[in-house]
Amino acid sequence: MIVYHPNPNLNSYHSSSSITQKPSFVPYKFKRFRIKILNTTNEENTKKQSQTNTIKRLVLTNKGRTKLNITPDRQFYEYPRFVTHVDDNFISTLTNLYRERLRDDMEIMDLMSSWVSHLPSEIKYRKVVGHGLNAQELAKNPRLDYFFVKDLNKDQELESENGSFDAVLCTVSVQYLQQPEKVFAEVARVLRPGGVFIVSFSNRMFYEKAIGAWREGTGYSRVQLVMQYFQCVQGFTQPEVIRKIPGDDPSKDDNKSPFSWVMGLLKVASGSDPFYAVIAYKNFKPIYE
Repeated sequence: MIVYHPNPNLNSYHSSSSITQKPSFVPYKFKRFRIKILNTTNEENTKKQSQTNTIKRLVLTNKGRTKLNITPDRQFYEYPRFVTHVDDNFISTLTNLYRERLRDDMEIMDLMSSWVSHLPSEIKYRKVVGHGLNAQELAKNPRLDYFFVKDLNKDQELESENGSFDAVLCTVSVQYLQQPEKVFAEVARVLRPGGVFIVSFSNRMFYEKAIGAWREGTGYSRVQLVMQYFQCVQGFTQPEVIRKIPGDDPSKDDNKSPFSWVMGLLKVASGSDPFYAVIAYKNFKPIYE
């Protein structure tokens, strides 16, 4: 049983009780008819939902799921780390992406979160629920209205109702999932139709805690791996890839030079973090006016 904790560092927070409820009184002559329609709709939605989050195939081999450090993740993350794991350029790119793709009326789940969510500071979302492995980090995150602690490598069930969220985010953490197929299936289940799942990552990691398929990969292969996570679950749209590599500016003609790739490598070696995001929607990509 997962307990959702209100963020103690917030003066106020959203809850289900803050949503305006329709009067429960229903005229008797309409009551039976309306209940019948709702029950039929729920049955249809349940049937569609069971088809939506079906795992079509497994992506990883047993070897690909292994970690060098087999210490339980709850123990590894027992002490809070109040640091950012990527540089300012990465964070700026990610925040701008959220600004473009997320609307202020959305209910958002920040999966595998910490003390910062990188959401645009000027936008107040309807509700943000955080998940992670360290309660102290999550409690310090000012963007979270609620949070819960759970090891997704032990139990992948998110314990939220079907269609609870408009967006799910996973920032620089997908490399630690040992059962990504099940986690992505759960994300598909809790997303509303048209909801978006944004998975962002770079080349940084806790090497001993990253799965073998990630450790042994390259930037390109890791993008392909996350795309396969989406594609193995019924209901996601074709994944979209956003990439921003230091030194990679296709608008400049000098990138056609045989020496341009050398300059790019030098910029990467200087410490700049490459940015990757793989994005997909549940059932369809909505169009907002």
